[in-house]
Amino acid sequence: MAARVLVAEDDPKQANLLRIYLEREGHAVAVVGDGRAALERARAQAPDLVVLDVLMPIVDGLDVCRILRAESDLPILLVTARSTENDLLLGLDLGADDYLTKPYSPRELVARVRALLRRAGRGAADDDVLVVDDLTIDAGRFEVRVAGRPVSLTGKEFAILRALAAEPGRVLTRAQIIDRVFGFDQHVLARTVDAHVMNLRRKIEPDPAAPRYVQTVYGRGYRLREPR
Repeated sequence: MAARVLVAEDDPKQANLLRIYLEREGHAVAVVGDGRAALERARAQAPDLVVLDVLMPIVDGLDVCRILRAESDLPILLVTARSTENDLLLGLDLGADDYLTKPYSPRELVARVRALLRRAGRGAADDDVLVVDDLTIDAGRFEVRVAGRPVSLTGKEFAILRALAAEPGRVLTRAQIIDRVFGFDQHVLARTVDAHVMNLRRKIEPDPAAPRYVQTVYGRGYRLREPR
């Protein structure tokens, strides 16, 4: 079950590790580094699940949990270094659906995310498929086919294609693609996006020099052509 997962974690290394494991599971992952950004992103993008570190700058993770629970029923997985029973009970009382204490295994976190999504009935179903002419994007199975032939994409190539496929016809700027695909890594340049798109086109386009699917809107960014 593929889903939109928001990771609120102020440690860049830990955030990147969680992104890698969750993307391997097929999820679309956004990362923020403080509590205020977590609230803003959750309100703007309505994720299917939030992984929330308790010890967050600007706005504490427990306050974020309380506010989000008052506003919605999205699943919240708390990650905390506070291991006393009172701390854990407080998080659950504030509305968290589950918790993990540090240190933890990323594989266990992925399993907890999977269980919460299944329990909540959220995320993209296995038949969540977009077809544009001969291009088939199966988000649930993390698969792309061209004229029935499976295409092997890297994680970043698939993430870019999936971001575009989420809103066919809508132009995403390079900055928006960086935010949705790379998240915490603020050192990614616009030309890095262009390089991934070039490689993606080589794999899915009949003629990469005249792209049919991933189109350039000059001065703006990229879009996936709408299905007919």
